[in-house]
Amino acid sequence: MKQHSLFSVPPRETGRPSEAVPPSLSMTAEPLPQSLAPGQPDGEPHVYPDKDTDQDAARAAVLRAELNHHNYLYHTLDAPEITDEAYDRLFRELVEIEARRPELQTPDSPTRRTGGEVLPDLETRAHSLRMYGLDNVFSPEEWQAFALRAKRQLPEASEEIMNEWWADPKLDGLACELTYENGVFVQALTRGDGETGEVVTAAMRTVRNLPLRLRGNGPFPARLEVRGEVLMFRRQFEELNQRQEEAGQKTFANPRNAAAGSLRQLDTSITAARGLRFLAYSAGQILMEEGGEAGRGPWEKHADLIAAFREYGFETPTGGRLCCGLREAQTYYNEMEAKRDALPFEIDGVVYKLNDRDAEEALGYTARAPRFAVAWKFAARRAKTTLERITIQVGRTGVLTPVAELKPVSVGGVMVSRATLHNEDEIRHMDIREGDTVIIQRAGDVIPDVVGPVLEERKPDSVPYEFPRRCPECGSEASRLEGEAAWRCLNMSCPAVLLRSMVHFVSKAGLDVQGVGARWVEELVKAGRVRNAADLFTLEVKELLGFERMGEVLAEKFVTSLDEARRAAPLERFIAALGIRLVGEQTAKTLAADFEDMDALEQATQEDLMRLPDIGPEVAASIRAFFATDSNRTLLERFRAMGLWPRRKERPMRKETALSGKRILFTGTLSRSREEFQNMAEAAGALVAASFSKKLDYLVVGENPGSKLTKAEEAGIAVLDEAAFTALLDQKEGESAR
Repeated sequence: MKQHSLFSVPPRETGRPSEAVPPSLSMTAEPLPQSLAPGQPDGEPHVYPDKDTDQDAARAAVLRAELNHHNYLYHTLDAPEITDEAYDRLFRELVEIEARRPELQTPDSPTRRTGGEVLPDLETRAHSLRMYGLDNVFSPEEWQAFALRAKRQLPEASEEIMNEWWADPKLDGLACELTYENGVFVQALTRGDGETGEVVTAAMRTVRNLPLRLRGNGPFPARLEVRGEVLMFRRQFEELNQRQEEAGQKTFANPRNAAAGSLRQLDTSITAARGLRFLAYSAGQILMEEGGEAGRGPWEKHADLIAAFREYGFETPTGGRLCCGLREAQTYYNEMEAKRDALPFEIDGVVYKLNDRDAEEALGYTARAPRFAVAWKFAARRAKTTLERITIQVGRTGVLTPVAELKPVSVGGVMVSRATLHNEDEIRHMDIREGDTVIIQRAGDVIPDVVGPVLEERKPDSVPYEFPRRCPECGSEASRLEGEAAWRCLNMSCPAVLLRSMVHFVSKAGLDVQGVGARWVEELVKAGRVRNAADLFTLEVKELLGFERMGEVLAEKFVTSLDEARRAAPLERFIAALGIRLVGEQTAKTLAADFEDMDALEQATQEDLMRLPDIGPEVAASIRAFFATDSNRTLLERFRAMGLWPRRKERPMRKETALSGKRILFTGTLSRSREEFQNMAEAAGALVAASFSKKLDYLVVGENPGSKLTKAEEAGIAVLDEAAFTALLDQKEGESAR
């Protein structure tokens, strides 16, 4: 694969056959006007010697049109017309013109895709129209009930209107909204909490299949908001994880996480190298002419809108089509489930939208989702295999976790060879035994899970599994604390505990040190160079170069990243990184908001700690025990001496809301990630708890809330659904919701 290193252009792969074009995109590319087409029979670009000022502007316009055209052919249609070398010469010529005449660089210039911009942070901005999530159905009966409910809510709509559904794959990526003004790309926002998203304009400019200027001759809408999904295709995901592993950095669990992490990079050159794609599937606000009224545009059918997107140069979800009637919709679902592994990207279901956009508008929205669209999710994929043995993994807090070592089996196109068995009680409950034939599923198409044994295939000589009573790493006696399901190794010097603790220290859940991955920490521990987390900050480039596959660039990044973390780590990250038992990220935030630094936290009594939300007797006792341990105090003094001693940051003044100072907990399946809801609550001044307590003011429940709902009702704690929670977000103290 050729690298365009001179201009930091992300790699463009050659030789993709035209038959690889997805069925939904198999259209003839719009030819360039003759004056803009490559001038030589073999695809070589024109050469314009002795360019003067006027020719610079004219030639730059020609080059932009040529390059945008060839980018569209290559990255959207997979049908290149010129060689990489010819493309590079066109690109190089445009770079030279823009370097000489910076005022000629336009917003749609292909040179703006190359990345390299480092942003101070990601600002947030409000969406013109809220971006809703989708409700889910899981069976033909639930799908039919949804469609019939929509029909009952529009009794005057014709049978034809209510039977036409646009269907396309449910993409497993990051929702994003792009804004075009008069055909030119000007802004990109993530969905965020639906009302407000992160500004990722610079990162989206690096996405190769995104048109920076809409294709065609116009006229274009004065403002067009295009909504879709940012994805990482399977092949790019595998290549990225291979590069991460070779560099000793953390690999990504799935393409969705990789896409989200890549788009949110502050250094957009990283985004540019990740091979992201954007697939358009709906629209936000549309303004056809300046000063006109915002609306849905001239497209009366959703199918017409998708066709317009394709004409404008967007890639749309593979295989999307119009379904007439519920039976045809179910046929489409079955077809997509059968071919999901053949698609170049991950999908987890099918999305149905009413094709008639007037009917969409009439149906409107619930508090969290549209009434005219729904996602029919695929069932978890299962496979049968052999549980060859059960091994024990020792975590950073000493927990002994049983792991099923499986005969490798493909589950939904992914080879699975290990799965967690959680704890001793779970093994007994399922009566799982070594040598059993077991059913494996990928819950949510991500996490391998053992469903249970196939009892009729059990061997007659099988015996129940006996959970070990000693740590397999150091031989120390294991303990099971009262009220806990886990067995633990309490030896703080256990090699496995030390290693996991240091991996946690630099991980995203800890200090979040970029470029210092688990594999390299393990290498350094095995070599005896690192015995505790403070040793990491004493590493030098020259000694790192002695490790196999550690090059100079990686070594320098390793040391620089640690130094940046040492100087800039916030107090809550430092507390979370220390690995105090029962103190996770949320509790660390609570402590960092109340105590000036680690000295102040050390001096806090158990009663002082228990006055804080989310901290009960057990958590408070664990914090006190941490500071009472000589080795921990010694480690803290080393951190202080080397300058890793963060202090509490003063938080900006917030407006008073109905949630200010309220203790709140989220439970059940919500319409968006729990982290998004927690961030919304904190922004409104609430204190988010990590576990249930009678100190709670509110419990916010989604689907299947479990035992926490019963506990809240018994304790007289106010229970909110998502709609009630959302109503409180911006409500001022003392106001009533209307």
